[in-house]
Amino acid sequence: MDPIVEAALRKWPHVPYCYGWLALDARGQWFMRDERIQAAGPFPRVKGSRIQHEKLLGFIHRNYAIDPAGAAFFQNGPQRVYVELEATPWIWRVDGTPGSWQVTAHTGTAAARVDSAWLDAEGRVYLSTDQGFGIVHSLDMLAAAEALEHGDWPLQDCRADDLPARFGFVRTPAPPTPPAAPASPA
Repeated sequence: MDPIVEAALRKWPHVPYCYGWLALDARGQWFMRDERIQAAGPFPRVKGSRIQHEKLLGFIHRNYAIDPAGAAFFQNGPQRVYVELEATPWIWRVDGTPGSWQVTAHTGTAAARVDSAWLDAEGRVYLSTDQGFGIVHSLDMLAAAEALEHGDWPLQDCRADDLPARFGFVRTPAPPTPPAAPASPA
């Protein structure tokens, strides 16, 4: 996390969290979703405005994390902005050769190891790594297939709908439900 963000958190520790305004697609692209876009439909059917500014993307990547409940967020100064996910919290890029694969997240964070690989009914490949769980970027499916054919990663079948519960992540974070008001005595 950037030092300026840590300082802002200390200065303003109780800024309300933000939901629905930032989304990450299955190719690691970020989207802003203002109220008009949110009203037009759910992500990813209605994506919003793609963020392309390199310095802003770098700031998001440096301040991206997963909370203890498995919800992805971007710490924007004192405000936590929760991220809606099309697929998974991490989008993995794969490069290298059999026996020496490099796996790097959409944020630029490298995984030191791949613990397992998962294949869903649509042919998408997911990796469980020391950094977390994510989907392999569509442009890197050939490299992932080579790693799997070579036996570098143990492969298991999965249902995409089961992955959030199995790997502890949240695709659509929502504000906590306020506690119900106590019933009044009759």
